[in-house]
Amino acid sequence: MRTLPSQYNFEVGRIVNTELIAIDPLNPPEDVLQAAAREIRRGEVVAVPTDALYAIIADPYSLHAVGKVFQAKGREIQRSLPLLIQDVFMAEDLSKELNSRFYLLARHFWPGPLTLIVHSSEKVPLKVTGGTGRLALRQTSSPVAKRLVEILEQPLIATSANISGQPTCRTGIEVFGTMDGRLKMVLDGGGCVSEGSTTVDISDPYWRMIKAGAITEKQIAEILHAS
Repeated sequence: MRTLPSQYNFEVGRIVNTELIAIDPLNPPEDVLQAAAREIRRGEVVAVPTDALYAIIADPYSLHAVGKVFQAKGREIQRSLPLLIQDVFMAEDLSKELNSRFYLLARHFWPGPLTLIVHSSEKVPLKVTGGTGRLALRQTSSPVAKRLVEILEQPLIATSANISGQPTCRTGIEVFGTMDGRLKMVLDGGGCVSEGSTTVDISDPYWRMIKAGAITEKQIAEILHAS
């Protein structure tokens, strides 16, 4: 592991060492993933490459960790934080109810760069939903993020690795340069060339495209209209 110099931490007024660790994103070392998982268990925030650009990962059940995510990004607390999940069963556990559109889209596009907004169950802290009671869920195909979910056996916050309002970082070095001192660890898997995750709100009677990404609105419409 290689630790590079860190900068002043705005949140707690002390120096925090941000580790930058080079990995193969397709075959990440198990010892590095276990180290990242330990930091997440401690309520720390780490950045990893995913199938939809780089994301910062944290424990949604730790309000301290949730607060660190909002502060690291400079994100408004009224905005919800997306969660990575292991499978549809975990989605069912985290959601108040799931409609047929959810199952159609999940079956066709998961694992992959599609985020689905649903009504949250009471299991999820309201702070994670930004006070909205709605939850953004995604099953990733990234070996790094997928394995972290498996190790920790729980959903994980996974929001874009950037300062709110600034471009999403596409390399681990960019993440480190932008968020040094705000994160505990950055797993550098090189460049992410994805267009990012598409976000679709299926919580209302009519579905809405919230954010364009790797999966097009036409692809979404074709699946839903064919049902």
